[in-house]
Amino acid sequence: MISLESKTLPVNVNIHLLPTSKFKTTLVSVFLQQALAKELAAKTALLPAVLKRGTRQYPTFRDLKVRLEELYGAALSADVVKKGERQLVSFSLEIINDKFTPGEKLLQQGLSILKDVITDPLLENGGFRQDYVQQEKEQLTKEIRGLVNDKVSYALERCIQEMCSQERFGVYKYGSVEELQPVSTGELYTYYQNILQENPLDVFVVGEIDPENTFALIQDTFSFSRAGNLVELPPVEVENIPAEVSYQEEKLPINQGKLTLGYRTNISYQDEAYPALLFYNAVLGGFPHSKLFQNVREKASLAYYVFSRLEKHKGIQLIGSGIEVSDYEQALEIILQQVEEIKKGQISKEEMKNTKRALLNGLKIVGDSPYSLVGFYMDGLIGKRTEETEHLMQRIAEVKEEDIVAVAHRVYLDTIYFLRSTNGDERKQE
Repeated sequence: MISLESKTLPVNVNIHLLPTSKFKTTLVSVFLQQALAKELAAKTALLPAVLKRGTRQYPTFRDLKVRLEELYGAALSADVVKKGERQLVSFSLEIINDKFTPGEKLLQQGLSILKDVITDPLLENGGFRQDYVQQEKEQLTKEIRGLVNDKVSYALERCIQEMCSQERFGVYKYGSVEELQPVSTGELYTYYQNILQENPLDVFVVGEIDPENTFALIQDTFSFSRAGNLVELPPVEVENIPAEVSYQEEKLPINQGKLTLGYRTNISYQDEAYPALLFYNAVLGGFPHSKLFQNVREKASLAYYVFSRLEKHKGIQLIGSGIEVSDYEQALEIILQQVEEIKKGQISKEEMKNTKRALLNGLKIVGDSPYSLVGFYMDGLIGKRTEETEHLMQRIAEVKEEDIVAVAHRVYLDTIYFLRSTNGDERKQE
């Protein structure tokens, strides 16, 4: 069992250690949390891209890369992650464990670089470097506009945007081009200084580490000034029973239609019913043996793909499928039928057995990757579900058919979104 050891530093930085001898590397992941908001999302998404371009000590990306290569090819990455109604600026450093290079103190050196990237960026005229910001704005603009090129992801995202148009969760993780364009170098730097001072900051370290020495090392490295009272991020809005189902249709020059259904489960990650919800989603469309795959794709041959997935913090379930436009009515009918079957308790012993095995196997392999471990425990911190993977596995193993049926009756269809061709006869490449 890999257990989390946590501590909050006097500067309001939360340290979380996961000591394990399973990996030859040490992973350090840093998360700076911000509330997801339309007016802030693009600005927040721009930050990691600009910060990893260079620091005062390593002013170009090449300088940074050369320094990392000197540490036996250490890997540094930065991105933005959306979890529920929070946007996380994420930094990760993976470096060879110190035991393989006695005396070189690789972790200490790596942490120093990571701290530089986070706290000592390259500046000019009181803001981030102009050309770095401009280049990264152009790249982020391409990323935002390029979502439409991945039709599966685009359909899911558009369903969320329609479904949650009046909620924070409806904001795309990279924000919008309209919000991005006006951001200046000085404004971006001031914004970053504010959230670095005042917002929740969590540091995870995974690897073969000595907790006492590692706590001391992190405390020494992350000793920069922080606010005494942190910003309290708003709680996620979960409870929502839609008054009626919303139907949305969009046309693009594609061949295969994308039918997406958005459901409100009214159950978040911290809810006691979450293990049963996880089971419910898996029975419905989480695996090849699930009802959607077997009945929509295999038996009726109506879908190129079909699945259901959960957003654990917001309590939203999405059903995604790729169908012929002419099969819309039939595919929708069979999908809705599978949902109703679970509500009626029509779950076979074989479905229960296969689903339980698949879910437990999925949780077993969480410990096989340091990134998966960090993701699992960060979800726990945001969702206020502080438990080990083994405990969640035990809860899943105890789920009964009646628990799944009870959850099914808390789930409401909110939005049906259909992405279809502009012309039924067109056969353009997707």
